[in-house]
Amino acid sequence: MNSRRPWVVGVSGASGTPYAAAVLRGLLAAGESVDLVVSRASRLTLLDETGIAFRDAHWQDDLRQWLSRGADGKPDNFDVDVTDVRHWAAGDLAAGPSSGSYPVKGMLIVPASTACVAGVALGLSKDLLQRAASVTLKERRALVVAVRETPLNGQTLKHLVTLDEAGAVVLPASPAFYAGATHIQDLVDFVAGRVLDAAGVPHRLYRRWEGELGGGSGGD
Repeated sequence: MNSRRPWVVGVSGASGTPYAAAVLRGLLAAGESVDLVVSRASRLTLLDETGIAFRDAHWQDDLRQWLSRGADGKPDNFDVDVTDVRHWAAGDLAAGPSSGSYPVKGMLIVPASTACVAGVALGLSKDLLQRAASVTLKERRALVVAVRETPLNGQTLKHLVTLDEAGAVVLPASPAFYAGATHIQDLVDFVAGRVLDAAGVPHRLYRRWEGELGGGSGGD
């Protein structure tokens, strides 16, 4: 009997593909299985931000190349085993995560665009990413929505309230600076770490606040 219970990770078209990469690395480092859904719009963003074309027919090679890059764009910063990742095409509405009977732990949308937020809040299910999120909510599973847009208009704020009331965790991609960040990767890892915190997945991506002023800067 297959006991695999993955986290579904949805990547929408908002800027912020390094956030998604850091979350994926964190899940795999924690020994978690992943079902990956990369939206059509996010492939354009990924190409623009990294130069990587994510192709369904070569997704393992493309994913490995993507996850090896740091937030500064330099290749081969990380060595990642993608063996326990399963990829589902965004247009495959017959995929496993489209059904509540498919066993998953929950879903993380990183980054989440306002269009994605609207689609999930309204239950549109226009692609697998939105459908999987709707299933996650109806099954009362964990859903973390890392929205990465600014500024936010009133309609988007209403959609975010709708998601909160439905049980999702709305987590803006807002880096903090108290952890002593010295590189862009540190800021990315902070957001990724907060996403994993919300999902209850252990990690060591950032230094936690311990009540000591100046602890992150190394000052006296």
